[in-house]
Amino acid sequence: MCEDLELASVNRSPLAMGLLSGRYDETTRFDAQDLRAHQIDWMQYFTDGRPNPEWLSRVAAVRDILTADGRTLAQGALGWIWARSRVTVPVPGVRTVAQAESNAAALEHGPLEPVELAEIERILADEPV
Repeated sequence: MCEDLELASVNRSPLAMGLLSGRYDETTRFDAQDLRAHQIDWMQYFTDGRPNPEWLSRVAAVRDILTADGRTLAQGALGWIWARSRVTVPVPGVRTVAQAESNAAALEHGPLEPVELAEIERILADEPV
């Protein structure tokens, strides 16, 4: 709809609350002060204070494509968003200057190639949610 109407789309939390940063795995446990430690209906990436195993599996399935050409996992995820829509502006949250710089460096890589986007879509169609 945004593309049809030539409107920008601002996307909050494009890195799935850090799941697409590559920092978390099945051993990660969030403390009680962290929002991800609580069972909230809309939050599907984390359950019982841990990353959701099904979503970790989905990330693992596409990791090689997202990190191709020297991208970090987060940079690849941002490139995926840009490849899906020319009017989307992802706004990733950051806690450090290094995270902000790394996310900004995603601009150097730009959007994923159409063939990479298609391969991710094919892989994710086969992954459980």
